[in-house]
Amino acid sequence: MQVAELIAPREFRLTEQDLDPPAAGEVQVEVHAVGICGSDLHAYHEGAVGDTPNQYPMVLGHEPAGRVVATGVGVTGWSPGDRVALEPALYCYHCEFCRSGRHNVCANIRFLSNPGVPGFFRRRVNLPATNLVGVPDSLALETATLIEPLAIALHSLKVGAIQKDETVLVLGGGPIGLLTVACLKLAGAARIWAVEPVPARREMARKMGADDVFDPHETDIVREVMAATGKRGVDCSIDCAAKEDTTNQAIRAARNAGRVLMTGIHSEVRVPFEISPMRRKELSILMVRRSNHESHDALQLLLDHGARIAPLVTHTRPLDRIADAFRIAGSYEDGVGKMVIC
Repeated sequence: MQVAELIAPREFRLTEQDLDPPAAGEVQVEVHAVGICGSDLHAYHEGAVGDTPNQYPMVLGHEPAGRVVATGVGVTGWSPGDRVALEPALYCYHCEFCRSGRHNVCANIRFLSNPGVPGFFRRRVNLPATNLVGVPDSLALETATLIEPLAIALHSLKVGAIQKDETVLVLGGGPIGLLTVACLKLAGAARIWAVEPVPARREMARKMGADDVFDPHETDIVREVMAATGKRGVDCSIDCAAKEDTTNQAIRAARNAGRVLMTGIHSEVRVPFEISPMRRKELSILMVRRSNHESHDALQLLLDHGARIAPLVTHTRPLDRIADAFRIAGSYEDGVGKMVIC
């Protein structure tokens, strides 16, 4: 099967590899579509994701959808040809966090696309049957790649305890930020401010449901939010951009006793936070770690509100053009929203 390996920063090679038949309890899936995630771009550009350095060669990609081609011993409920989205995390199910339902912080988690655990930029993969989510014929497999990032957006709203009629600031209009805006709108947020420097993505934010959209290079967003809220601030600031300035803007824009939700991944291991406003306002600083059992809800959201969410997928490229796909996605060219490898 064909595999795209990252062998150095900004350098892929295509190889042919064998794949064993699925083991007991596993399903083999032909991968038809994989979205490029922001963390893939960190690994591609920076040689690391946060404090986790790349180990070359490695296979990225963790937003997959495809079709079942074979099942292992003991697998029921799945047949060749079934259309599926694939959960990229492998849990131990035995640690204290799994037993308490917090599988996303499993002590022994293995996440496909991390160093040493190949991801989905390859033609076939074996996975536990529990990692499959059925996809109906009405949903294109390219669109089904949004299930994984949409689950993250849903999880972030859960972590942030977003309530109907609250005010929210979303910093960053990449795919996660845009999906967060869509989820906030559907959850009944009273007013949503979105901040994004790329014009095409600002327009996407409006279509996703943002009430006010700003270019951070032209607007002092904290001053804007404070003026619009009578100096109160927003109930929740969500930092999907994960830059030093965006994190501190999120802190300054939040109301007293508000919440700051950190969904994006910082490139730097250490980031200076403005501690004084955090303390004065007694803010809750909340971290998001991927998703936790929100995939089926994400699928239903796509089925119910596809007209709002599906247009995020703007570009596709075949696996043998993965270098071109990463160049476009990483430089925000050509109005790219979500790039999908097919």
